[in-house]
Amino acid sequence: MKTVELDLFSRSTIAVTNTLNCPTVRTLPNGLTIVAEQMPIEAVNLNIYLNVGSFVETDGINGMAHFLEHMVFKGTSRLAAGEFERLVEARGGVTNAATSQDYTHYYITTAPKDFAALAPLQIDVVANPRIPDDDFAREKLVILEEIRRSHDSSSRRIYQQAIEVAFAKLPYRRPVLGPEAAIEGITAQQMRYFHATNYQPTAMTAVAVGNLPVEELIDIISDGFASQSGSIPTAEFVGRKAQPTPEPAFARIVRKEHIDPSLQQARLIMVWRVPGLTQLAETYPLDILAAILSSGRTSRLVKELREERQLVNNISVSNMSNRIQGLFYLSAQLPSEHLAEVEQLITQHIFQLQTTLVTDAELSRIRRQVANRYIFGTETPSDRADLYGYYRSVVGSLAPALNYPQQIQALDTPTIQLAARHYLSPTAYGVITVKPA
Repeated sequence: MKTVELDLFSRSTIAVTNTLNCPTVRTLPNGLTIVAEQMPIEAVNLNIYLNVGSFVETDGINGMAHFLEHMVFKGTSRLAAGEFERLVEARGGVTNAATSQDYTHYYITTAPKDFAALAPLQIDVVANPRIPDDDFAREKLVILEEIRRSHDSSSRRIYQQAIEVAFAKLPYRRPVLGPEAAIEGITAQQMRYFHATNYQPTAMTAVAVGNLPVEELIDIISDGFASQSGSIPTAEFVGRKAQPTPEPAFARIVRKEHIDPSLQQARLIMVWRVPGLTQLAETYPLDILAAILSSGRTSRLVKELREERQLVNNISVSNMSNRIQGLFYLSAQLPSEHLAEVEQLITQHIFQLQTTLVTDAELSRIRRQVANRYIFGTETPSDRADLYGYYRSVVGSLAPALNYPQQIQALDTPTIQLAARHYLSPTAYGVITVKPA
């Protein structure tokens, strides 16, 4: 497979063989990157990704990025609170947003005939939120209630307990929603400064995919940003800290135990610190290892622990790839009396991955799954826009969004074994057990 390297400072089309996708990339003088692709489906999705998430916050304003996501919809100098959503829905469109550790994104899906009218409104709410004091105070109560509800979710509680073991120092250990104390202390003026500092064109990727010509999509987005009031500075980031470095691998087994009266069965979480997306090539064999362990009924852990021995009700493994550092994350639901045995069997499987090559049949199965899921996962404009926005924002390149199946196809069994030896120790990891009362 041949890939043309993306030049972020000029107009370019990424040419990748054996792919259905062919987006055009344009970087404007103000630093905004536009990605556009025509797709013969009668819809257009605009997805504005920002390289801004909870990771860039300090402890004192933890939760600011998510809080700001809510406040973006409270109106601009041109749009009253709620007017943007009303105008989108009146034309049959949909809009929403989400915040993560590494990014925030806002999106709309419209009919092609409505895109020229609605895209500038989407740009306006992202670029120019008023953040009025009264709406800020009311929305703070909504955020605090959302945090309280998250405490009522056993799955969220357990995940947070696991993340606090997984990361000793990196901001990934903090909740995206933030703690109540931090949210209570945030002021509207702090949020205005956070927006002005972080919501800059250089931190944005605007992706439009749907049934309009590429140049028309690009022109609509370019004009939409050109017509803004200029409240977003075009200078480089202000006050950004240097990016922290990944944490070292666990040197021993770090064990935490919790009791949760709301559970009917115990939970077992095991985590290994692994490379993040700044070391992209290292993540691919870990993706395969996760799939070999738990993707489908014939995968190793599912087959032995659930289907044959019936020691667990559910078990899953994922390679969670954050920008700076990832986690190899294993989660199982099981009776408390099986916790020690299941942990031991899992470490035996990890050891086997280090000492014995995976089979050709296993690797072929994973390759087919990846190829099919890639096709199924890029069938709609919103699928593709989300994929492009994520990789351009978090990785800084669209190439991984286009050539992921080829990267998986190119891996051989010795490379996969080497990754297991390097990153997945059977004697050093984090483990969290949560038992019913």
